[in-house]
Amino acid sequence: MATEMNLTLVRPLGFHIGGFQLLPYTQYYFIFLSVIYMATLFCNFFLMAIIFYMEELHTPKYITIFTLSIIDVSYSTSIIPKSVDAFLFDSKFILYETCLTQMFFVLYFSAMESFSITILAYERLISICFPLRSVTINTNTRMIVIILASACVPLVVDMVMVYLITRLSFCRSTVINSYYCDHGPVFNLACNDFTPNWMAAYFGIVTFFCVPLAFIIISYICIVLAVLKITSKEGRKKAFKICTAHLFLVAIFYIPLLAIYLTSWIKLSVDTNTRIFNTSLAATLPPLLNPIIYTLKTEEIMQAIKKIYKKRIIHSSM
Repeated sequence: MATEMNLTLVRPLGFHIGGFQLLPYTQYYFIFLSVIYMATLFCNFFLMAIIFYMEELHTPKYITIFTLSIIDVSYSTSIIPKSVDAFLFDSKFILYETCLTQMFFVLYFSAMESFSITILAYERLISICFPLRSVTINTNTRMIVIILASACVPLVVDMVMVYLITRLSFCRSTVINSYYCDHGPVFNLACNDFTPNWMAAYFGIVTFFCVPLAFIIISYICIVLAVLKITSKEGRKKAFKICTAHLFLVAIFYIPLLAIYLTSWIKLSVDTNTRIFNTSLAATLPPLLNPIIYTLKTEEIMQAIKKIYKKRIIHSSM
């Protein structure tokens, strides 16, 4: 039986990226994405340099922000360069193995993005709800262990998801209805049963996005209840201000994803180009906005930038 399955398995040499076929002036959009990518690299490396350089930022919170910046750079790099190459330089053919490799890294870093934002919610929960014990509960070592543990779960699940793609036979079209090797559009091309792929995809959505978002919501319910118990008006204001940067991150990452998944679940008819356009923005804008928001909305980082600037002025004047 296994021999028969192997004999009938059809693996193409590669796939053709077919997104945005009917969208005019596509090249201008991908020039825009190129600018987004360069800005993403600059902003995230700038934030990482600030955190690495300033010892006072070597805390659990900023270890997680540093990790998030690494993930942002990796996530953008797994999508944008190949997409720009495909649509700006008309290189839309991608080898089968290369396609699966890109698919794995996009799945992995999107899951890690979600987990990192969730870990930041956990850090806010501990620091606000347990202020006297937060230093002992949330140590640098413990935070590193949490980050490493969170990196293992999507590694295993995403490897299984990509492995299941290798069990599919592609005997009809090999044109991917997306702007990169997107997991769902790829397994939908298969001409044999892809039910396990559907199940793995839904498991991934629930595990990597729904569960973390539920944890974040519960965390903020606890945070709001704890803040309301603070008698000082200034204390409440400061506590809420601490959370604003993280809430921006939650909004820009999860709201577009929820819109995409909800339209899929309720089987709402959405124009293909509109769906791909929204998906591309949801994947590329958060990695750019995350470091900008944390830089502008976090007082410690702004103070660190001012210190570095003053040191440079003093050094140049001498």
